Amino acid sequence: MIQISEHFTYRKLIRFTFPSAVMMVFTSIYGVVDGLFVSNFAGKTAFAAVNFILPYLMVLGGIGFMFGSGGSALVAKTLGEQDTPRANRIFTSLVVTSLLSGVALGILGFVFLRPVSFWMGARGQLLEDSILYGRIYLLGIPASVIQFEFQNLYTTAGKPKLGLYSTVASGVANIVLDALFVAGFSWGLVGAAAATVLSQLLGGLLPLVYFSRKNTSMLQLTKSKFDGPAMVRVCSNGASELLNNISMTVVSILYNVQLLRYAGDDGLAAYGVLMYIDFLFISIFLGYVLGVSPIISYHYGAQNHKEIRSLLQKSLVIIGTCSLLMFAISELSAGPVSRLFVGYDCALLAMTLRGFLLFSFNFLFAGMGIFGSAFFTALNNGLISAILSGMRTIVFQIAFVLILPLFWNIDGIWLSVVVAEFLAALLSMVTILLKRKTYHY
Repeated sequence: MIQISEHFTYRKLIRFTFPSAVMMVFTSIYGVVDGLFVSNFAGKTAFAAVNFILPYLMVLGGIGFMFGSGGSALVAKTLGEQDTPRANRIFTSLVVTSLLSGVALGILGFVFLRPVSFWMGARGQLLEDSILYGRIYLLGIPASVIQFEFQNLYTTAGKPKLGLYSTVASGVANIVLDALFVAGFSWGLVGAAAATVLSQLLGGLLPLVYFSRKNTSMLQLTKSKFDGPAMVRVCSNGASELLNNISMTVVSILYNVQLLRYAGDDGLAAYGVLMYIDFLFISIFLGYVLGVSPIISYHYGAQNHKEIRSLLQKSLVIIGTCSLLMFAISELSAGPVSRLFVGYDCALLAMTLRGFLLFSFNFLFAGMGIFGSAFFTALNNGLISAILSGMRTIVFQIAFVLILPLFWNIDGIWLSVVVAEFLAALLSMVTILLKRKTYHY
């Protein structure tokens, strides 16, 4: 079994991070599978409703990424300092805090679901369908928070494969239940939402059961007092991930508003297809940084600067290679994927295919922007991480989705992501260069 304390060659690094990447891909399958079944069995209005309300729902569960990234960095650093008992105390406080937060957010999300949907621009059947899907989905928010959180913590505990198995199990359950509820029983949006909730419950309960018992990992849930100062550090360090999640939601909402303005419901449906592919490809980058971040944090705690430099160099090569492959795959698969989702409507298919071919250029740059923010989170520098994350989404994407459509209409919406990711990648590279002496890499 590979330990995070080891020296990592390319082969060992890929082997160690591969389960996290696959884990994130299966996590992204929730929305993709729901959309695929809803589009083909419930129609494009219901499909547009799922795409419309999903950003709001994802930001609620996304607080798990804050707890996971910030907590993983602190726990891994503490393990690197050879203080396992304290690492377990932090780990326990982290899980309890995130679970209670998930319950509170689920309740708040239910209360504000209708006014938020109306404020975002939903009317008529789109509004009612969005609320119907959202109310059921919100029942699974606490489990979703735990599942997102453990995507980091599995790796920190030295059990990336266990995280993979857990996520694959919940992903497969989602696919089977979607086929049964939506295609088999014709439950439409209700079936899609129920399938997602049940699969999230499975993914959230499995880590709680495993880590509450004696196990062979580096971490275990223990009886301990709440560690308030540690939770403050966790939240401050992981704030960049929360900011990234919130800002992505704001950006998605703004995209929905712009698409409704320039292309109506068809624009929302086309954007939904692009987002599903974006989820799948970006999840590979996210999975990689989930896998490599605890290693960087551990060696930062151990003051092993040489290994951090090696990890940085190898990561840049791996991300660059993946970026080129993703771009090529997305360009070649644009036609088949578009027809799979919206082949029943010729006008919608043409719009989706056009957007696909333009939008896919963002995969050349997105990985670098994601890695830059995660790299500084792993070094326990939440401020720089938050700045990079905020510039990538809040500043660049919002600015260009408002400006470019004025010149190129709906093409400007697709291209705004490309320009924003390019600038974010450039900013990350410059920041890494400027901080090389501070962190000795």
